[in-house]
Amino acid sequence: MPLVDMKDMLQHAYDHGYAVGAFDLVSLDFLEGIMSAAEKARAPVILSLAESHFEYFDFELAMPAVEAAARRASVPVAIHLDHGASLESAVRAIRLGCNGVMVDASHADFSENIRISRAVTDMAHACGITVEGELGYVPGVEGEDAERHPGEVAYTTLAEARAYVERTGVDCLAVSIGTVHGRMKGKPKLDYQRLKQINEALGIPLVIHGGTGLSDDQFRRLINNGVAKINYFTALSDAAGASIRASAREDRGNAYTGLVKGVREAVAAEVESRMRLWGSAGRAAEVLSRCRAWTPVEHLIVYNVEGADETRVEMMMEEGRRVLGAIPGVREVLTGRAVQAQAKYRYTWLVRFCHPAVIDSYRDHPDHVAFADKLFRPIAGDRISIDYRIVETVFSVRHHDRTLGAGSA
Repeated sequence: MPLVDMKDMLQHAYDHGYAVGAFDLVSLDFLEGIMSAAEKARAPVILSLAESHFEYFDFELAMPAVEAAARRASVPVAIHLDHGASLESAVRAIRLGCNGVMVDASHADFSENIRISRAVTDMAHACGITVEGELGYVPGVEGEDAERHPGEVAYTTLAEARAYVERTGVDCLAVSIGTVHGRMKGKPKLDYQRLKQINEALGIPLVIHGGTGLSDDQFRRLINNGVAKINYFTALSDAAGASIRASAREDRGNAYTGLVKGVREAVAAEVESRMRLWGSAGRAAEVLSRCRAWTPVEHLIVYNVEGADETRVEMMMEEGRRVLGAIPGVREVLTGRAVQAQAKYRYTWLVRFCHPAVIDSYRDHPDHVAFADKLFRPIAGDRISIDYRIVETVFSVRHHDRTLGAGSA
């Protein structure tokens, strides 16, 4: 249950006047620190993975750990692809377990941004996935991540925001009103009037990128004007770096484990302080009661074949694994044969979907239709199929002793 629909989570924040933190993680220390803070603060949280950070970790290897952390949590969690580079990036992120995606086309001209964002939204919504769009441009000034966002600020305009949301169908919108990626230089001047007008016109959750360096009062004013999601990384990275430098000064002989031993706690302290400031602390139970659980679905087919030898069956299954596994919303495709020779059905497909919405989009996808009509159905007339939700084991975490207890849900 703690892995929940991200759209529901953000809508609750928007309706109740607080913001959920989307904290970018780059290591297990960051992941554990973020989740420790969320549990302690009893706050909903978004685990954010930015494509621009993939040079620091293997996205495919990291995602099982992120999913495990979310599913064993007792607070509501969503998993988000931040600053994806393409439609293909979004499809891959969904396959690996993200239930929110952002493909950043804000650097493109307005019409191209709409075209790219619309393609992502159409694909993602067919998979039940929440989509964040960005309009305007948030540049970098100094510090980590700043070099990834060169150029000058481009403010989000009210007219373009209206047209963009209407034509793309995004669920939330990142706006540019004066924040920067990385560290601030001087006192930031935020255009609250612009934000207020956009919020009143759109009525959807708004997002702020570049939260590091803002004052407590600035955060409160942003939230009062419709900001329901705040992206946050540079301050976490700075806290982790300060912890490592302190460990090095304390003992110059410290090896890797000695240097990073305080990183988890430093990240947790910064995350918890933001959760309490942004009003998400203490909201976990309320959010869990209002959000749909993010529950995967499995599509199972058991079948026999007629008029085909084992070589043809194996070729058909191999092609199916390749073709069906690439359809958006499909997380895994497994094929198998019965162990018992006397089994009523000899072969099976198990196709794992990220969300119940994929049942329909998968069935109607042209690649599935072509494969089924040309290769599968002609030899598999005797078959049974069923779609079912997975009943999962729920883990409770005791953070003080870090032991796990399991019970069936």
